[in-house]
Amino acid sequence: MMRLRRNYRAVGQRGFTLLELMLVMLILSLIVGAVFSQMSDAQQRLNTEENRLGDFQEARDFVDQFFRDINQAGTPNIRMFDPTAITFSGTGGVDDSRLAVGLVKIDSNAISFEGSVNGTGTVQSVTYQVNGSGSCALCLQRSQIDKITGSSVSGQNSPNWGTEINDVISTAIFRYYQYDGTEITTTSTPYSLPADISTTTGAKAIANVKTVQINLTIRNPNIIDQKTGLPIETSFEGEISLNNCSMASTAQPMSCQ
Repeated sequence: MMRLRRNYRAVGQRGFTLLELMLVMLILSLIVGAVFSQMSDAQQRLNTEENRLGDFQEARDFVDQFFRDINQAGTPNIRMFDPTAITFSGTGGVDDSRLAVGLVKIDSNAISFEGSVNGTGTVQSVTYQVNGSGSCALCLQRSQIDKITGSSVSGQNSPNWGTEINDVISTAIFRYYQYDGTEITTTSTPYSLPADISTTTGAKAIANVKTVQINLTIRNPNIIDQKTGLPIETSFEGEISLNNCSMASTAQPMSCQ
């Protein structure tokens, strides 16, 4: 006897409709899009922070070099020589290529000084200046040349601009403080910026500088901060007290006692 097997579909069971599948695909697309958008934002923030860190490292390396250089300002000085071997007529030994006068010129965006920065005893004239070469308005440059016998201000060879840091905001990068903590500014009295040893007032101002502060801010125009919509900025600052004496002050061979 033959038996017939019948399959009965459960009441209410059915497949997905095309509209339901499309709705599911739309929801999945939105979720995937949101995930990728978050990943893209995270990648952009990571790139921004990497560039900010790179700028910070560049600024720190440059400032470290500045501190190493200026820490040698004023050495070797007259105390390291037999006084009878130095001619004190005229500028009192300032013109002697064997002696470093220390600070030579100070300004908000420039500083010049003499010292044995390479550690060999040879005196170098060193300058840090914004746009020193005149070819990059937003860069802080460094020049180092061997001192020659002659005026410490105008008798040297042409600057040799080398190391630089780009995209700087050139607003009072260098600040100078006297022994009593008073800042020397463009409007302060009795001393003001700029000052150099070519004038009596400038020489006295320089002779009273005890602390030099550097405030360096880099604004990278190629990287935009996602939070502010502005180019990223990186700041670095520090200060150093001058250890060595200067011969800048008239009638005062050593500016620090």
